[in-house]
Amino acid sequence: MIGYYVHHVGSGHLHRATAVAQALGEPVTGFSSLPAPADWPGPWIELEADDVTDGGADPAGTTARERLHWVPLGHRGLRSRMAEIAAWLRHREPTAFVVDVSVEVAVLVRLHGIPVVTVVLPGDRGDAAHRLGFDVSDALVGCWPPAAAGMLRGVPAEVEERVQAVGALSRFPVVDPAPRTPDGRRVLLLAGAGGHDISAEDVARAREDSPDWEWTVLDRALGTWVADPWDALRGADVVVTHAGQNALAEVAAARRPAVVLPQPRPHREQETTADVLARACWPAVVVTEWPRDGWSQRLAGVAALDGAGWSGWCDGRAADRVADVVRRTSLLEPS
Repeated sequence: MIGYYVHHVGSGHLHRATAVAQALGEPVTGFSSLPAPADWPGPWIELEADDVTDGGADPAGTTARERLHWVPLGHRGLRSRMAEIAAWLRHREPTAFVVDVSVEVAVLVRLHGIPVVTVVLPGDRGDAAHRLGFDVSDALVGCWPPAAAGMLRGVPAEVEERVQAVGALSRFPVVDPAPRTPDGRRVLLLAGAGGHDISAEDVARAREDSPDWEWTVLDRALGTWVADPWDALRGADVVVTHAGQNALAEVAAARRPAVVLPQPRPHREQETTADVLARACWPAVVVTEWPRDGWSQRLAGVAALDGAGWSGWCDGRAADRVADVVRRTSLLEPS
């Protein structure tokens, strides 16, 4: 039995976890304050939330003097979720536990004598809490290719050396680059479920500035939301996307050229990824803020890039590589 903790913000952690759990090919119990996905291959324990207001919590005591990220004193939700995980660890005796992501859960699991595989996110991760999470973990994986140097910043060399870069992990299979549509003028905007700073006015201005292009917007506030954007990705000539790991992995799996607009995230996660993309020859153009004009020329230039160039970013085998790390880290027999 393997345990898997899934962070609840956005949808990328859940998609990634589901792909890895399916690749493991053995019972995997998921833990999250998110509801279970329909295709999760095993049991699912929905945890009480710990990020909602609790009248009994002390808002000043949330980081244990910055040694942890989120441990609000007196919070009933935090107490409940940690007790739920601990009880499962005691009674089920898993051979390994994957954490994507939580320093607190990684420490809790390791204190039970269970090997921890932590999914490392890009960005500035040199703070004391991240260092603690890395140090107690038995294996570290980064969902970016080995060629993407600089995805992890502010950590000692020994931590960087421990991170096993497995490539971008997409829930969708890698496909050959699709031919451009007959009119060659379809653009897809992926705004992202984790929040963004793109306004309806921004999108309207971009449409006016590129009258020869047909825009599709996948966003709850700005357009239409779909859980499965694969057909839209495959049908686009250009994708305009944020720099979240899963969005980029799916764009890369679809082999579509992209305009990448990093969004503000803790620890400069998306800015760091965008910096790495901008320094190499990936089929993407990075813009640091929403352009006010020049969209027709920009989209035409990006459409001319060869989407096959994403093969070095996402080769379709990342989930299997993470599964291999978990197997190598697992206890052969629970003690």
